[in-house]
Amino acid sequence: MTVQRRVTADPGEEIQRDVRFFAQNTTFERLWPQIRTRVGEVFANGKFSHGKQVAQLEQRLREYTGAQYVVGVNSGTDALVLLLRAAGLKAGDGVIVPAFSFVATASAVVLAGGVPQFADIDPGDHTLAPEAIDAAVTPASRFVLPAHLFTGMADMTAIGEVAARHGLVVLEDSAEGIGMSRLGVHAGLHGRGGVLSFFPSKTLGALGDAGAVLTDDPDIAGRVAALRHHGRGGRTLDHFPGIATESGLIGTNSKMDDIQAAVLLAKLTCLDDDIARRRALALEYETGLAGIQGIRRRPVLGPGDVCYVYLVEADRRDELAAYLAAAGIGTEVYYPIPLHRQPCFDSYGPHPELPNAEQACTRALALPLYPDLEARDVHTVCARIRRFYAEASA
Repeated sequence: MTVQRRVTADPGEEIQRDVRFFAQNTTFERLWPQIRTRVGEVFANGKFSHGKQVAQLEQRLREYTGAQYVVGVNSGTDALVLLLRAAGLKAGDGVIVPAFSFVATASAVVLAGGVPQFADIDPGDHTLAPEAIDAAVTPASRFVLPAHLFTGMADMTAIGEVAARHGLVVLEDSAEGIGMSRLGVHAGLHGRGGVLSFFPSKTLGALGDAGAVLTDDPDIAGRVAALRHHGRGGRTLDHFPGIATESGLIGTNSKMDDIQAAVLLAKLTCLDDDIARRRALALEYETGLAGIQGIRRRPVLGPGDVCYVYLVEADRRDELAAYLAAAGIGTEVYYPIPLHRQPCFDSYGPHPELPNAEQACTRALALPLYPDLEARDVHTVCARIRRFYAEASA
């Protein structure tokens, strides 16, 4: 079932109202009958993790993404760690990652036993710059892990070509990538595997943490399926016919809860409509922010893009965020410190100067964007931003 919604406010209208950075009250009110029924099935079945709802979700996600295998786990971060381990990461292996991303892109490498090697980004779309891989690669490099951010995917064709030249295995931090695609291939399936995060604010969000690994590789799928359940084989791998039943791996407890799977199954029924809604609201931002001198970048939506976050680059970014907060408008800074400058990665240095990532961290600001947002809220945000720069110039 999809629910058709329209964007219907006057773009010039400014409404005096608070605008939260993220909310999903209306969505859950609409979907609650489905969620209640599915959660009731969980209680009736008596299996609260790694059960029927998880198996159904994995199947639905295979159908939606086109992946041969989807393995549900308890978070996007664990999905990254298990994917890296399943792909054969050994202690000390270098993994090239973008310096501008959420910390989990690099911390997952460390948790899996590898060494993060930071590379600069393309200033246009904020994703890993293919040409930056050449500068980051060392004799220890074994993998490259681009992250798809905000609106679209990294240039996987070019990254694949550079990776092949250096003999690197390509994995994808596609945590934000549900619904994104390039050349007809869903995010996470351009290399040996990728991940999804179902953190509540994601395009497909649960009521808490949940994630998944996507892959067309049966060996990776089988290892992830075992690793998520203490390395156990046997019935753990029932959903993966043809995969060895004894893994011999030391795993962890990374299973997905069936209650989260129940929520996600309900929300999948309106995912395409939600993606369309996000795109419509993003276009409202495009119109409302046009011509403001302090806003120097807005996402350009292309085929296969999904506007998970509406990100702008702004002059006097921190002052603008404070101004909007005082007006009751929520924003988020993605990301305040580039990964190669974060103290937790100091011991993996010395790190190079990465000017594009460092500049993005001083300018990038995410504005409210989610299906429950109303067009008049977007107009309020745009009007406040326009007023901020008008007052600044005056």
